[in-house]
Amino acid sequence: MEQKFPGVASIPWDQPATMIDLDGKPPLIGTIRDCAVHFGLYKPAARAQARIVLTQPVHREGRKTRTWLLEPDEIEALAERLKRETN
Repeated sequence: MEQKFPGVASIPWDQPATMIDLDGKPPLIGTIRDCAVHFGLYKPAARAQARIVLTQPVHREGRKTRTWLLEPDEIEALAERLKRETN
């Protein structure tokens, strides 16, 4: 199965990360796994505002440099990966 976001697929679950949103709510400081679990609980409006700040940047196809921030569609891919791996 081809990965839509190959850089996201390589992020280890225990990597420290911080989930933020654009509405200014307190951040969630934990691991990538914690962020993916919480993202799965969010309502659609909150999902659209969510971002994850990484402690190690990931490569994105089409970009020359690695990035420190995951967008909602990439976080969704993480949540789907978590669901696949836990079932």
